[in-house]
Order: sequence, then structure tokens, then C-alpha cells
Amino acid sequence: MQIKLLCIGDIVGRPGRQILSEHLPRLVNEHELDCVVANAENAAGGSGLTAQIYDKLLKYGVQLITLGDHIYRKREIVETLQNSDRIIRPANLSPQAAGKEWAVYTTAKGPQIAVVSLLGRLFMTTSADNPFHAVDRVLKKIPADVKIRIVDMHAEATSEKIAMGWYLNGRTSLVYGTHTHVTTADETILDKGTAYITDLGMSGAHKSVLGRNVDPVLKSLITQMPCPYSLATDDVRINGVIVTIESSGANAGRAQDIKRLCVKSNTDQGAPYDSSDGKPNYNNALL
Repeated sequence: MQIKLLCIGDIVGRPGRQILSEHLPRLVNEHELDCVVANAENAAGGSGLTAQIYDKLLKYGVQLITLGDHIYRKREIVETLQNSDRIIRPANLSPQAAGKEWAVYTTAKGPQIAVVSLLGRLFMTTSADNPFHAVDRVLKKIPADVKIRIVDMHAEATSEKIAMGWYLNGRTSLVYGTHTHVTTADETILDKGTAYITDLGMSGAHKSVLGRNVDPVLKSLITQMPCPYSLATDDVRINGVIVTIESSGANAGRAQDIKRLCVKSNTDQGAPYDSSDGKPNYNNALL
């Protein structure tokens, strides 16, 4: 039996949420998906996640949610992190940090899928423990009968993401990168059966700088003066990968196929999006 996953790159604000609400049900049906995993650390106002938006993402068809360095930007998400079994924090944060280190989703077909999130350390502003040590520890906790295991490596440096892919080769079904918001073209299945891509990209406005309007970003970079980074709304797309994984037999847990996905929105610039996002973030809140 094979299981098909859709893993979605960083959801950026209302544009990213809206395109999911428009297209995700269709994608699930067309591709016969068994599970959808999304990184939602930028889903609220471009930085952080709220409980309300978390609930909406589940209604859109997302089963598992990962986060990254902006995990606690919205303090209200702490209760959800503590109580929900569909959302996880990076496993290499402090043991006292709110949230679960891994989660398991049971598909309609029966096989279970485990997800783990990690923070990179190279060029990252958030302090985190060694992700290689953390993933070793967490993988030992996941029940042995859960053969499909995926890892979201939320990191800046491509070298650190690639190194994690090779480190987990043969021990997980899929390793993918998030955080940089730009889709890479290196999707592959490594020699021991682990699917890999350095970055999924983002689900948000692509006529932008990582989901933000171009002009204020340029102004702040050129003048070095504080400037609000407002969310862009034009050329909205979903970026991600669809991965097929064997769920039974001698090859259980081995990836069989990985394909990049890019879906453009039918929503014109300026069309209404779902609920209010709040105030814009300032310099370097996203970049």
C-alpha cells in the first residue's frame, strides 16, 4: 500500500491562507492525498499563528502543522500547542518550551504518519540546541510501528538542510526544508529511500520579497531605517511537494516518488481574504 502526502511551504498571512481555502480540497481529491502537512509559522499577519487560524487550517484540510523560529510570536498559540495533537514545536528548543516534539496522524487507509520539526542554527537568530542530537532523541520516542516519518528542517543555510537529509537518509521517509520561502529544484530520493528537498518555498504572494511588499523592504534595506513590512497580495501561489511513500512490506517507510507542486491563485489582487491579520510587522520580522 502506498501513502501520498502533500507538504506545504511556509503559509504567509491571509494570501497564503486564502489560496489554501480555494484549492486544497480540490488538490486532495485530484491527487488522492492521504495527509497534508503545512508549515504555519507565518500564517497570522506574516509572523506567528493564532488559535483561530489554526482551526481554519484544519478545516481547509491540513492534518499536521509544523512551526519554526516565529512559533511564539502570537502568545495565544501556547494553549493550542499544549493541548492539540496536530501541531508541534521544533524539537530542539528548550525542554521547558510549550508544545509537543512530535505528532502522529492516522490516515483513513490505516497507516500512521509521524512528523518532527527542527530549527537550524546557522545564521538563525533563535537559540536552539543541536538539531542532529534532538532528532536522534525524538525518533527513538516514536513507536516502531509508525514507519512513515517526516522531518521539517526549518533553517536558513542550505548546507545545514542538506546535511540533515543525508544524516537521516534511510531513517526517515522525507526530509524537507522550510524558512527561506524560495522553492529549490533539488527534489530527489536519496540512495537509502529518503525523499529530500532543500526548501518547499512559500504559500503566499510571489510578487514580493518573501511575501512582503517590495517597496518598503527595499526602503529599509537601502536606508537602514525602520519601515513596516506590509503583506503583498499579488501572484499568490501554493508551493510544496507531493511524496509517495510505501507503507507496508519490506520497503515500508521508503519514499517512491517526490514531485514539486506550484498552484496559482484565481483570486485577483485586492479581492477580500478571510479574517483580519492585525498590525504589520517591522524590519526583519520575516526576513
